Amino acid sequence: MKRLFKAILFANIFFYICSSISSDPLLPGGKTSNEVENKNSFSLVARNLGDNLKINFLVGNALFERIWEDAKFSENIARDGLGPFFSARSCEACHISDGRGHLPIDESDNAVSVVIQISKNQDSISDGIKNLPDPIYGNQISEFSVESIPREADIVINYEYVPISYSDGRIVELRKPVIKIRNFNYGDINQDTNFSARIAQPMIGLGLIENISETDILINADENDINGDGISGKANIVWHNKKNDFSLGRFGWKASQPTVYQQTADAFFHDMGLSNKLFDNPFNCTDAQLSCQNAVSGNSKSYDGYEVSNDQLDLVVFYSSQLGVPVRRNVKDINVVKGKEIFFKIGCNSCHTERFVTKNESTHQNLANQIIYPYSDFLLHDMGEQLSDGVDEFNASGTEWRTPPLWGIGLTSVVSAEYGFLHDGRARTIEEAILWHGGEASRVLEEFKSLDKNQVNQLISFINSL
Repeated sequence: MKRLFKAILFANIFFYICSSISSDPLLPGGKTSNEVENKNSFSLVARNLGDNLKINFLVGNALFERIWEDAKFSENIARDGLGPFFSARSCEACHISDGRGHLPIDESDNAVSVVIQISKNQDSISDGIKNLPDPIYGNQISEFSVESIPREADIVINYEYVPISYSDGRIVELRKPVIKIRNFNYGDINQDTNFSARIAQPMIGLGLIENISETDILINADENDINGDGISGKANIVWHNKKNDFSLGRFGWKASQPTVYQQTADAFFHDMGLSNKLFDNPFNCTDAQLSCQNAVSGNSKSYDGYEVSNDQLDLVVFYSSQLGVPVRRNVKDINVVKGKEIFFKIGCNSCHTERFVTKNESTHQNLANQIIYPYSDFLLHDMGEQLSDGVDEFNASGTEWRTPPLWGIGLTSVVSAEYGFLHDGRARTIEEAILWHGGEASRVLEEFKSLDKNQVNQLISFINSL
């Protein structure tokens, strides 16, 4: 009996030790986490991926960085099919070093890491459409096109500046982008069509997010604010192309994509004009854009009848799913410790949920049973009219946005010299991003504005440690 008792006790102690190690908040991505602090911080393979699969990661990375070409002039069948309209020639052009995009600095700057989504308002999602396209220009304005095809329009982004005050009188000047679309080449755009600038998001941890169970995400939803805390997280229920049914959205600024696979296929088609298994039309243009419809197609029998073959798509999805998350830094620094206390005290964690555990079963077993710290609930929240873009996506309104994960955010400036925060990159700093919060976050914003300068710096030190 004593031996049995000792065995059980030893097993419990061993389980506790292992659980403590695996749940170390220093490792936001669980066993995928990488200890690196340089330009490649967002670009490393998940640390626990088997060596036999790393070749797939490397090939996927090469495809992610590949510069695609116009089918009319390309002699390389593996690279042709770009456009006719496109926002960038490669995935890497927007997701710079797998990190954030940014707004143009001035009118001479190329807006390559930002896209302009367009949509008319919609009342329902019953037809499985993400948003209502403009009858001439579709769902996205592309500033670039292949040779001999007129581009859709010119995009100019200017800025307005808005002062905001802390309780003690300190003033911070916030930057607001103003989008101007000029020189429409295919006719006037519908007067009811709204524009939304969207910068590219970091690529880290996508596979882990996909492996959080729907139940664990939905348990935090409180659409009618039953608990009365002013926070009413809402799930976006979106169209799942492969299932041919609705499913939980978890990717994109408005959580309008259900999987890494669909997000990747959508970006290939809408951002680069590359047909694939989910979007088989080689021409990413409307029926009204006749010159675009008559362009040279890059569809090839050698590539499953598309411009991006099934294997190529799978490899980019694998790469995107297996990017590890950087470890935290400076966690014992007194300002970081105090900042975490403030983060929870003023209620930032009401939306930025600290911890999840991924599912037991996964297509990629290295992503299963991982204790992770993304600091997001992956739900939609009303952020107020100041952040509204007037573009609905499924059941996300213009004012509603998915809570972005915060892991790795402190390495943003290390990864890229140019970057922005929030959906349109308007915030140049974490402080500015917080000060733009409204809607459901209004109470938290007032708490933040009542902090003194030292407390603000402590809170930002904590966020930078994530």
